Amino acid sequence: MSQARTQTSLIMPFMRMASGHQHVANTLMNELEKCPGHIDCHKIDILSYSYGNLEKLIVATYLAWIKFLPSMYHRLYVQMSYQKSNQRHILYETLFHTYFKKLLADKKPNILFFTHSLPSNIASQLKEKQMLDSTTVNVYTDFFVNSVWGKAGIDYHFVPSLTVKDYLIEQGVPADRIYLTGIPVDRIFTNHDRVHRNTNQRSLLVSGGNLGIGAVEKILTAAKDSKTFHYYILCGKNKVLYNRLKGMNLSSITPLPYIHSKTRMNELYNEVDGVITKPGGVTVSECLMKKKPIFMIDPLPGQERINEYQLKRLGLAIPLDNKETNLEKQLLHFFQNESIQKRYESRVYRYHQHLDKRPLQLIIEEILN
Repeated sequence: MSQARTQTSLIMPFMRMASGHQHVANTLMNELEKCPGHIDCHKIDILSYSYGNLEKLIVATYLAWIKFLPSMYHRLYVQMSYQKSNQRHILYETLFHTYFKKLLADKKPNILFFTHSLPSNIASQLKEKQMLDSTTVNVYTDFFVNSVWGKAGIDYHFVPSLTVKDYLIEQGVPADRIYLTGIPVDRIFTNHDRVHRNTNQRSLLVSGGNLGIGAVEKILTAAKDSKTFHYYILCGKNKVLYNRLKGMNLSSITPLPYIHSKTRMNELYNEVDGVITKPGGVTVSECLMKKKPIFMIDPLPGQERINEYQLKRLGLAIPLDNKETNLEKQLLHFFQNESIQKRYESRVYRYHQHLDKRPLQLIIEEILN
């Protein structure tokens, strides 16, 4: 593809806190930068663009709501954003339409990518009213489509699974406008170089810094005296957890601080036999790209609980019962049963067979042309 003129791209997550929406937005930025010609890329959160520092208060309120009233949050999320479909979201339109139009006038984008449902909804409404002529692309970051995502005014869809593609077709989206990309992750995670260790112990990567206290304690109880598994625990920015694990000095646990490097993260995936994680879309997608067994634990209310349900239904991840006393017994049930492993590998293989094998860059170039 050769572009004679500069094209402008807007990539729109929602809220500036670290999230799957932001990770996927960064992946899109990287892929756009690989496209021939010059593409002027901007990643903009409509919330902070519209309301400035108020975004910090909204993020803090949102996180506190999930932490202290998880059941209420989950119930409202399911009622408002999952069970209902094709409804108007008047509040969003009232709060953001004016600012969205200002942003469009300011940046004059040729193409918009949405990694969150709310800006997608607003753009879809504007396009249906013929107030937006840019190309619009939904890039889904979960294994389902909530009802806030725009559809009628969206030109293309990057979907995580065949199930989601079929759902969108049922909703009236033309099949040739849907690309089965998986949830976009950095290209490095398509590398499958397995590291063979001289040990009989299996190894597990644990996203400990993102897990709730109860799940971490369950894992630590299982890991302390383990002769079967070695646990690499990603402590993230949880320095208390990292220092605690370092102080325990256990041969079965290797605590790891926050890892910035995707290369190092890819090396860790190559070294382990499986991953214990919350069912967040991006982490799960990385594991699927690496073809690593995924064990889900402690999902957050809302999106992650629905992800857990969908992934279990697809057979792409295995839920661990956080209330079960013997966590390691649940893991052994998988690793000591060859037929269960074969079935799992078969489902992951089928998942990969449906994916578009092209680099995301080439799909973007196709759309830009």
